[in-house]
Amino acid sequence: MTKLFQNYQRAPIEFVKADGHYLVDQAGQSYLDFSSGIGVTNLGFHPLVKQAVADQLDKIWHSPNLYQNSLQEQVADLLIGPRDYLAFFCNSGAESNEAAIKLARKATGKSDIITFTQSFHGRTFGAMSATGQSKIQDGFGPLLPGFSYARFNDIESVKTLVTEQTAAIMLELVQGEGGVIPAKHSFVKELAKLCQEHHLLLIVDEVQTGIGRTGTLFAYEQYDICPDIITLAKGLANGLPVGAMLGKTSLGEAFTYGSHGTTFGGNKLALSSSKKVLELLNPAFLATVRLRADSLKKQLEDRLAALQKVTAIRGMGMMLGIEIRGEVAEVVTKARERGLIVLTAGNNVIRLLPPLTISEQEINQAVKILAEVLSSMEE
Repeated sequence: MTKLFQNYQRAPIEFVKADGHYLVDQAGQSYLDFSSGIGVTNLGFHPLVKQAVADQLDKIWHSPNLYQNSLQEQVADLLIGPRDYLAFFCNSGAESNEAAIKLARKATGKSDIITFTQSFHGRTFGAMSATGQSKIQDGFGPLLPGFSYARFNDIESVKTLVTEQTAAIMLELVQGEGGVIPAKHSFVKELAKLCQEHHLLLIVDEVQTGIGRTGTLFAYEQYDICPDIITLAKGLANGLPVGAMLGKTSLGEAFTYGSHGTTFGGNKLALSSSKKVLELLNPAFLATVRLRADSLKKQLEDRLAALQKVTAIRGMGMMLGIEIRGEVAEVVTKARERGLIVLTAGNNVIRLLPPLTISEQEINQAVKILAEVLSSMEE
């Protein structure tokens, strides 16, 4: 008998140990993790990250935001570099998106934000209201007003929603929960142009796509745009709770003393991990990520694309989706039984978020298992 709310559908195993890219359950069974804890342990269970956290734990693990925090300054500098942004640290992707919504409204004096159908921005009230999926919103009563939902990759549907009260447009450059659907480059360029023409803020949700996941530190770097606000979380601290919002320096006057805050956000323990993660994500490392990502996608296409069960393979970098005929729950279970952990994105997409440090041998192993599973399910 459990004393927990039953808001999760948990598999009947518990991971009790981790080593590199492998998880070990209570029975001693080992699994190759191609989920990275839902895009969180981007570097696997990395010894240098572990050591950085252990070192910080020996010093001090919490200090409130009433005092100076040099780790926040250092991590902000690593995130921002020469870019013209300011940083705010919090505890999760939902919190970073809440901060972005508040900043956009306060900076513009306007209330409305355009997002997209099938988007996902979190489960707190503002982030849930920004999310364009009724299954996330159903049963919670009136949502936060001011949100409207355009069709992803359809600029005309965005234009019809712009009004005098529109403060911002908010999007993921790859819709993760919505099916691993990348934004078209032409669409993003037109979207950025529309924002400039109407003096709207462009908010890019990089909670899942950021921190090297798509082959660059931020996915927006591959679209030749400069967002006004960027939100981050997941891989930023490689498993410790953290979120960050970056906003252009010109927006700094909107977040003055007392306008927004957090008790735990930007704490020293999480930021010690974030600092080490960002130090490891250097240009040479990211170049290797791109090579491995190309190899993974090519192998998936070579081994899976011809299968009757598979209808599409898509994504960016180490964020890939395999669309299939039928529901994916059985695929996830069968892959796990063979020692591979994968995710879903909607009802019919297998989502792969392997660690960025994955080896070629481990890629081969994962693709082999997926090919076996999907081949066994051919009609």
